[in-house]
Amino acid sequence: MASTEMATPSGMKPIEEMETVVIRFCGDSGDGMQLAGTQFTNVSAAFGNDVSTLPDFPAEIRAPAGSLSGVSGFQISFSSKDIFTPGDEVDTLVAMNPAALKTNLADLKRGGTLIVNEDAFDKSNLTKASYDSNPLDDEESLAGYRLFKVPMTRLTKDALSELDISQREAVRCKNFFALGLVYWLYNRDSKPTVDWVNKKFSKLPIVAEANIRALKGGRNYGDSTEAFTVHYKVSKADLPPGKYRKITGNEALAMGLATIAKLSNKTLIYSGYPITPASDILHELSKLKNFNVKTFQAEDEIAAMSAAVGAAFGGELSVTASSGPGICLKGEAMGLGAITELPMVIIDVQRGGPSTGLPTKTEQSDLLLAMFGRNGESPLPIIAPATPGDCFEMAQQAMRIAVEHMTPVILLSDGYIANGAEPWQIPDVSDLTPIKINHPTELNEDGIYEPYARDENLTRPWAIPGTTGLEHRVGGLEKSNISGNVSYDPENHHDMTLLRAKKVKLIANRLPAQEVLGPKTGDLLVVSWGGTYGSVRTAVSHAIEEGKSVAHAHIRYLNPFPNNLGEILKKYDQILIPELNMGQLRLLLRSEFLVDAQGLNKIKGKPFLISEISEKINAMLAG
Repeated sequence: MASTEMATPSGMKPIEEMETVVIRFCGDSGDGMQLAGTQFTNVSAAFGNDVSTLPDFPAEIRAPAGSLSGVSGFQISFSSKDIFTPGDEVDTLVAMNPAALKTNLADLKRGGTLIVNEDAFDKSNLTKASYDSNPLDDEESLAGYRLFKVPMTRLTKDALSELDISQREAVRCKNFFALGLVYWLYNRDSKPTVDWVNKKFSKLPIVAEANIRALKGGRNYGDSTEAFTVHYKVSKADLPPGKYRKITGNEALAMGLATIAKLSNKTLIYSGYPITPASDILHELSKLKNFNVKTFQAEDEIAAMSAAVGAAFGGELSVTASSGPGICLKGEAMGLGAITELPMVIIDVQRGGPSTGLPTKTEQSDLLLAMFGRNGESPLPIIAPATPGDCFEMAQQAMRIAVEHMTPVILLSDGYIANGAEPWQIPDVSDLTPIKINHPTELNEDGIYEPYARDENLTRPWAIPGTTGLEHRVGGLEKSNISGNVSYDPENHHDMTLLRAKKVKLIANRLPAQEVLGPKTGDLLVVSWGGTYGSVRTAVSHAIEEGKSVAHAHIRYLNPFPNNLGEILKKYDQILIPELNMGQLRLLLRSEFLVDAQGLNKIKGKPFLISEISEKINAMLAG
C-alpha cells in the first residue's frame, strides 16, 4: 500500500496520503456497526473513492450481548484506484468490546491501527468473550499493532451531558463517536452523515442532536488528543466520468427489474416470502409502486412460487426470490413453470447450507440445485451476476431471456453480492433496451389457436387469458405438442422433453461470447462465477503484471454456457476453478467439455482472499 506524508501548517497534525485503506467496525449486534460502516461507505463514495464492502452479522435477531456469536462487523475498502474486493488484511480495526476484539484481531495486519472502547473491557464482558485476563494489559500480544485505548462510552456520555436523555440512550450513540473518530483519522467530511441524521430523525430532534454531538465528539477527540499523531488521506479514484451512487446487489436487482418493466410498459409482479439474505429485494421493490411494481408477501415459499406462475400466466412480468431452503420448497412449482413454458425470473440469493445452515454467511453451493433440483427432466436457463452493480444488468437480462424464450430463468446471486456495495454509474436511459413483447390476439390462418406452436427458437406464443378465441389449457400434466392438450402418449412425452431441453440450449446462440482477461492461450486459465469475481480478477491481474502466463474467464451464463467456452478451455494447459463450494462448476465443466479442471474450494461462509487465489496460481504454475 503506497503512502506519502504531506506537509501541514504549523500546529496541525501531519496527513499521510495512502492509496487503499481497509477498515472494519465490529462490536455487539446492538452496537450499530452496520450503520457506522454504511455511513462511512456513503461518505467515501460521495467523495469519489472506489469502494467495496463486506457486511458481516450474526444469524440471530438478537444474539446474547457481549457474546462471541453476537459480534457484528462491517468491512470497507476505499481507494484512489479501481478495486474489486473489500480487502484481505484490515488496516484499521475498531473493536467495541472484548468479543469483537477476539473474533477479529487475526485479520488486522501487523502494524495496523487498533482502536478499542476500553470502557467495555470489564469483568463481565471479558468473561463472555472467554478471556482469563484483560488483553489490553498484555503488551506482548498487542505489540505488533498501534493500539489506541479510547474510553468511548464515557466520552460519549460527556459529549451528550447537556441533553435531556437517559444514560442508556446516550450510550447507544457511541457508534457515532467511533465513526467521528475514524472520520477524523481518514480526513472524511462528516456533513453527509449529519444531513442523513437530520433527515432520519426529523421527528425526533433530540435523537438527531445526540448522534450529531457524538459524531463531533469523536472528531474532536482525534484532533485534540496527543495519542493520534497523524491522520490519513485517500484521494479520489480516477473513475469514468458520469453520475454515481453507492449500490448493493439486492438494491441493483430491484432497480433492474423495475427498470425493465417500465421500459417494456408492463407491470412487474413480485411474490416472495421473507428469507435472509433475499428479503431486501422485496423491501426495495415495495418502495417502487409508483413505477407499476406490485409486491405480494405470500404465506410461504410454495405459495410465492405458485403466485409467480399465476402472474406469468396472466401476462405480466413475474419474479420471485429466495435463498437455498426456499428454492427447495419452490421446486415443484418451478417445474410447473417449466412444463407450461411461462416466463418468470427466480432469484436465489445463496447462503451457507445445508438446511438452515449459515443464514447470514455467503456460499455458492446452489448451482447444482439450480441445474437439477426439480423432478423429471426440467432444464432451466441459469445466469449469475459478478458484482453488486452487475445485478442491475443481469436482472434485465434474466427477464429478457425469460420472455423471449418463454421459460423460467434462475438468477444466482449470493450473500456477498447481495449485501456488498460498490459505486455504480447510473446509466443513460437511452442506452437501455426494452423487451419486445408480443401477446397474440388473432387466430392462425386455419382459424385456430395453437398454444404450443413454436418459432425458430422453439418459443411458444404468450397469450393473455381472456383474449377472445385464444382460450387454452395449462397445468402440470404433459402437453401434446402444438395443441397443448393433455397427452399420455409415450412418443409425445419423449419429443416434448427433448424440445424443452433443446429450447434452453438454443439460448446460447443469443448470448454474448465468453471474454478472457489476459493471454488467449497459455499455462493457466482461472475460471470463476458469481461473487468470486473480484478476488480472482485481482489475483490474475497481479499474476499478469508479474509476467506469468495466466488468464481469467468469468462465466455469467451457466446454462447454457456461451458457445465459445469449450474452445477457450482447450487453449490452456491447466484450468483452475475457485468456488465457495465443493466443486460444482468444476463438475459441470468436466462433464460438458472433458477438461481436467482443478478446484480451489472454500466453505467457511467467507469470500476468497486475493492471497488465497494467488497462492494456488503460483502452486499450479510451479507444478
